[in-house]
Amino acid sequence: MTRARVHLDPRNEIAQIDRRLFGGFVEHLGRHIYDGIFEPGHPSADDEGFRTDVIDLVKELGVSTIRYPGGNFVSGYRWEDGIGPIESRPRRLDLAWHATETNRIGLHEFASWLEKVGSDLMLAVNLGTRGTQEAIDLLEYANTSVPTARTDERAANGHPEPFAVKMWCLGNEMDGPWQLGHRNADDYGKLASRTAKGMRQLDPSIELVACGSSGRSMPTFGTWERQVLEHTFDDVDFISCHAYYQEHDGDAQEFLVSAVDMQRFIESVVATADAVAAARKSDKRIMISFDEWNVWYLTRWEEQARTYGPDEWPVAPRQLEDQYSALDAVVFGDLLITLLQHADRVRSASLAQLVNVIAPIMTEPGGPAWRQTTFFPFSITSRLATGRAVRVQIESETVPSARFGAVPQLNAVATADDEGVSVFLVNRSTTDAATATIDLGLLTSVLGRDVAVTESHLLHDDDISAANTLERPERVGVRALDDVRVVDSALLLTLPPVSWAAVRLA
Repeated sequence: MTRARVHLDPRNEIAQIDRRLFGGFVEHLGRHIYDGIFEPGHPSADDEGFRTDVIDLVKELGVSTIRYPGGNFVSGYRWEDGIGPIESRPRRLDLAWHATETNRIGLHEFASWLEKVGSDLMLAVNLGTRGTQEAIDLLEYANTSVPTARTDERAANGHPEPFAVKMWCLGNEMDGPWQLGHRNADDYGKLASRTAKGMRQLDPSIELVACGSSGRSMPTFGTWERQVLEHTFDDVDFISCHAYYQEHDGDAQEFLVSAVDMQRFIESVVATADAVAAARKSDKRIMISFDEWNVWYLTRWEEQARTYGPDEWPVAPRQLEDQYSALDAVVFGDLLITLLQHADRVRSASLAQLVNVIAPIMTEPGGPAWRQTTFFPFSITSRLATGRAVRVQIESETVPSARFGAVPQLNAVATADDEGVSVFLVNRSTTDAATATIDLGLLTSVLGRDVAVTESHLLHDDDISAANTLERPERVGVRALDDVRVVDSALLLTLPPVSWAAVRLA
C-alpha cells in the first residue's frame, strides 16, 4: 500500500470543457456499420434498419460529435456513391481495408442515425484521390440553402433542409505511406490550403481540421506539423492528432503509462503550432482535434490482413474486433484524464471507433449488443465531466518505465460546474494499492460550504485480463468505491492496483 495526496483548488482552471471532447468515430470498416449499427433483419431493428439496442448504448455512452466516413476509407471514397436511390448505388472496392463497399448507407442514412442517437456530424473530405472541387461540391450539397443543382439534388433525395455540418476534416492521415494519395507535408499543406480557402468562400462559418501526424512515432512528426501549418495557418482552426496504444510482450506496467506518450504528443504539437504563430506574429491559437484515439492491438490486424487473397473482397468482414480487458479499460480511462488535462487546447476528440471495430460496443448478428470494458470510463466521464476542467496537484510514489523513467503512480484531473465537482483518478501500478487523500480545504473555502460524495465508481478486476464477451457480457463492470468518505475537508479513498475511479461531490 502506498499513500498519495491530491490538492484540489477549483480556481486552478484549465478551460471550459468543449463537449466535442467526447466525440466518436464511425468508419465504413468491418462490421461497424453493416451488422453493427445497421442490421435490417435484427429483432430490434427500426423501420430504417438501425438496431435500437445499439442506439440505446450509443446514447448511454454520451458521444457528442461523430466523425464520418473515415479514416483510411475516406481517401478512396466518392461521396456521390452514397446518395440517391439505394438500388442505383454502385458497389465499390475499398482499397484501404480490402473489402467491398455496398454504399447501402451514405450521408442521408447516417445523418438520420445521428438524429436518433443525439450526436452531431463531423465530415471528412477525400484529399487522397480527389481534391478541392469535390470537397466544395460536398459542402454545397450538405450545407447550402440557396437553390442550386446540388441543393435540388439533396431535396430530391429526401432532405430539403441543409445538414449544417460545422466541423470538416481536410483529408485523413496524409502523412502515412499506407494512405491512398499519400504526399509530403508541403504538397499536402498546399492542397489543404487551397481546399480550405475554397470551402470558406462557400461557407465562412465552418471549422476546418488540417491533418497532423498519425502518431508521435512517425519519422516526420514535428516537421510535418510545422510545414503543414506554414501553409494552412490562416485557413484552419484545428490540427489533428492520432494515437493508438497496446500492451507489448505482456509488459502491463509499461502499457499502464501510455498516457504519458499522449501528454507529450499534445504538448509537442501545441509548441509547434505556437512557434508557427510566433513566427507570423499572430495571436491566433490553433486547437487540437484528437480525432482518433483508443487502445488498438494493431499487430492482430496485421496478422489478419495477411489472410486475404488477392481476389477476396468480402462485404463487412470481421475486422479489428479487439476484445478489451480490465487492463485496457484502465489505460483507456487514463487517456481520457489526459485529454481533460489539456482541455485548453484539445477542443475536440473522437474515440475510434464506436461499434464492433476497436469499439466499446459489440454486437452479434441477430443476437445481443453488449458493453466492452472501455465503455464504462467513457460513459461515466462523459456524463460527469461537465463545466470546467481543473488541474490538480499530485504527490504520489512512482512506477518504472523504460520509455519515460519514473512516472507518477497516480494520475488525476477534476471538473467543476455549478452543481459540484467530479474527480477522475487512475492507479498505474500493477502491484501496489494506493490510499489517496484529496485535500478539499480550498474547495470548501471557495464554495463557503461543505461537500459530500453523491456517487462513486471503480473499475478494477483481480484478473486484469478479464473481458466482456458474447458468452459473459457482464464479466467486468464498475462498482461503488469501498469506504470513500469526506473527513475534515479531505476526501479519502483507496485505489487497488490497475484501477480507474470517478467520484462526484456535491
